[in-house]
Amino acid sequence: MTPVTDSKTIVFIHGLFMNSESWKPWIQYFEKKGFTCHAPAYPFHEGNPSELRKNPNPELGKITFSEVIFSLSYFIDLLPEKPILIGHSMGGLTVQKLIELNKGVAGICIDPAPPAGVFSFKWSFLKANLSTINPLKGDSVCLPTVAWYQYAFCNTMTLEETAVEYEKFVVPESRNIARSSIREDGNINFSKPHNPLLFIAGEKDHIIPLSLVKKNFEAFKVKNSRTDFKQFADRTHYICGQKNWEEVAGYINNWIKDIKTA
Repeated sequence: MTPVTDSKTIVFIHGLFMNSESWKPWIQYFEKKGFTCHAPAYPFHEGNPSELRKNPNPELGKITFSEVIFSLSYFIDLLPEKPILIGHSMGGLTVQKLIELNKGVAGICIDPAPPAGVFSFKWSFLKANLSTINPLKGDSVCLPTVAWYQYAFCNTMTLEETAVEYEKFVVPESRNIARSSIREDGNINFSKPHNPLLFIAGEKDHIIPLSLVKKNFEAFKVKNSRTDFKQFADRTHYICGQKNWEEVAGYINNWIKDIKTA
């Protein structure tokens, strides 16, 4: 465990079907607060989303969650100071794993994908996730439809509004990242002392329901390790790009200030 420091470095970690492009507004926001920000992409995720959709790398389909962790750990180890980690969706699970590996001074998990053994039987969770992890699809690259993206991410937006966001940000994905995250790769030691963690949940999230984020938060058992929870009303899985995302970013900024003075 590393004590909370005055780290002014943030590493943003995207989730599935996204890449570094999705964090650009957040980077601008936190750079104005005095932070040095980075948003490394998962392997084979770097580039313009529309070009990636047209020409997905065939090697993408083989990438696993452990390879994502290895890639990001290597990136973090080259930084001049240990960073604050902010991750969304699969990036939120990645934050938990990296904090367990002592790669960050604090971690913020926004609508995080669940660790192995933390599960939901809510229909929206099953409906939104099963098409990605479908074992019959092998190592084929997964590119969702706009309709799926609306249901899973943008369920309070119209199909037309969703299509605009899809065009800007959606990238093809490896099914094996999601598959391996629900097995050994996604194990988290909830009883291990850890640096501060904040869990954020969107009230109307379909793919990672509010109840599942609460279950993930409540799994951490160490009394002297800070773990906090915050729910945002009317937010979906698109919480980081949804209207008024600055409210979420502002809450995180204040939480970071609080853990530095606690």
